[in-house]
Amino acid sequence: MKGLLMNAVETGETLEMIYLSNKGEISQRRIKVLNINEGSIKAYCYTKRQFRTFKLDNILSIVPFRQHRRGA
Repeated sequence: MKGLLMNAVETGETLEMIYLSNKGEISQRRIKVLNINEGSIKAYCYTKRQFRTFKLDNILSIVPFRQHRRGA
């Protein structure tokens, strides 16, 4: 996961993740990673349209974002 995050910082690639909030809520987010810290990442969240900090331990899944094509 760290390699994917570091690559996304360098390339500006958009990622899609499944995230568990501190309240126990699961959400799907599209993000652009800006910075990686010891236990968290700073990112722009396209879903919420805000800059956010996400705990690495709360990321359940993260993959490169692929736009879904209809009819394919």
